[in-house]
Amino acid sequence: MAKNLQTAGRLRPVDLARRHGVSTQAVRNYEAAGILPPAGRTAHGYRTYTPLHAVALATFLALVPGHGHATAIMRAVNSDAPAEAFGLVDGSHTQLLEDRRTLDAVEGALRDLGSPAVPAPDDGAGPGAMFVGPLAAKLGIVPATLRTWERAGLVTPRRDPRTGYRVYDAADVRDAALAHQLRRGGHGLAQIAPLIARVRAAGGPEPLAATLRDWHARLTARGRALLAGAAELDGYLREREGPVRALSPHRPNGA
Repeated sequence: MAKNLQTAGRLRPVDLARRHGVSTQAVRNYEAAGILPPAGRTAHGYRTYTPLHAVALATFLALVPGHGHATAIMRAVNSDAPAEAFGLVDGSHTQLLEDRRTLDAVEGALRDLGSPAVPAPDDGAGPGAMFVGPLAAKLGIVPATLRTWERAGLVTPRRDPRTGYRVYDAADVRDAALAHQLRRGGHGLAQIAPLIARVRAAGGPEPLAATLRDWHARLTARGRALLAGAAELDGYLREREGPVRALSPHRPNGA
């Protein structure tokens, strides 16, 4: 007969803590936060845990790398609200998919920029620089759009000291072209701004190659973490359901 972990041998807080490499205070905090089911109490008021609590703690620790702080997921499970927990899990997968799409859009936009070594036409503002009107015409947008992008931090043109006109240097032209590509891909200004900042900090698209590889690696690692967390969560749900799981739906009770 399968053991019911909800009533199996008792564990002290220190047993649970040592098993998972956390402090006894962390165990108490996790219980208070709803990450663990409520502990039992001895006649003297000391907390006691079961192997089910150990599974819960292992599940939480497995969920964190993929979901961040996974308290809400565990609270939902421990409150017998699995649909809520599944919705939170789905949200993390949706966010990962969106992050992958963003990365694809960035790589596509950078490819469309061509070689950053090729300067933009010189319209009198300096080598490779452009004024707002010619740049807007080059991108097929209106000048007001470039000013909106400037307020959002996507481009940082300087001012011509004689005329006060905005001057977009070669790097600004590159950033404007990248922003244009990403906007065409449906990305909002708040999403684009940190991506432009990465390109700017790297000194252009080519030095960004290492960052893009790291981005790919982190998304892959998060995907694996989501899978690992899902496996642990499924196991915890099965343990919470108890001996009922041992009965096959194709066999009558007691057969």
